[in-house]
Amino acid sequence: MTITIDLNVDCFDQLDLTPVQTVVEKLLAEKAIASQEQQLRFIIDYPREPEDPRELSEIPEIRLWFIRLDTTYPWIPFLLDWQSGELARYTAMLVPHQFSRKEGIQYNPEALEIFVMQKIFVMADWMHKTGIPRKSRLQSMAKMLGYELDDGFFELIRP
Repeated sequence: MTITIDLNVDCFDQLDLTPVQTVVEKLLAEKAIASQEQQLRFIIDYPREPEDPRELSEIPEIRLWFIRLDTTYPWIPFLLDWQSGELARYTAMLVPHQFSRKEGIQYNPEALEIFVMQKIFVMADWMHKTGIPRKSRLQSMAKMLGYELDDGFFELIRP
């Protein structure tokens, strides 16, 4: 079941994570996180002038909110609906990139590599602590972002 969280200008201007905290804390309390894997979508309502050419990830207030979200819930990519593009949008909020009408988002390669590895380490630890099998999930996430993780890599990071 898809979970949608509405975010508006007030959330961004106040750096208010309450809409996400309400959902995530309930899932944690009910021990239902694993059942909501890849189910979370954000509906962003941020009014812009018609002549404003920026993508949402280029708006400082929105990016700052996502940085705060990532700091609070660094494992949130586990919940994001990857198939609908939430993982790519989330990544764009945190990783320097260029946007091309022809080729879409083009991340800074070094920044993306650091982001992917940081997420892999954080999520591997979190998934281990919560009892969620991790190897194939983390390999899939890395692949969505253009990286292949060798099976031997997981031998290096096992607890």
